[in-house]
Amino acid sequence: MFVKIHNTYRDIIAICDSNLIGRKFEQGKFQLDCKESFYKGERCEAKKVKEIIKKMSEEDATFNIIGKKSVNCALKTGIITKEGIKKIQNVPFALVLL
Repeated sequence: MFVKIHNTYRDIIAICDSNLIGRKFEQGKFQLDCKESFYKGERCEAKKVKEIIKKMSEEDATFNIIGKKSVNCALKTGIITKEGIKKIQNVPFALVLL
């Protein structure tokens, strides 16, 4: 998985499964664009991704999470629920605004 932290007035944490980087998924009028410039940051294992999520969820941050592994990590930290997961072309994603 890749994690990239965009430092703005509210940090944006982009988390994406590594096999999805650079791909675009469309379904009807909806699309997921896993742009390398937005999502490709530090390559991390699940344990580190969970640590980053827990730490940044204590801050005033938003999260963009794409892919089965990434969404599963977010579920395990409790930052999202199953009801908060959507899919486009069977690719799960979640957006979190704290």
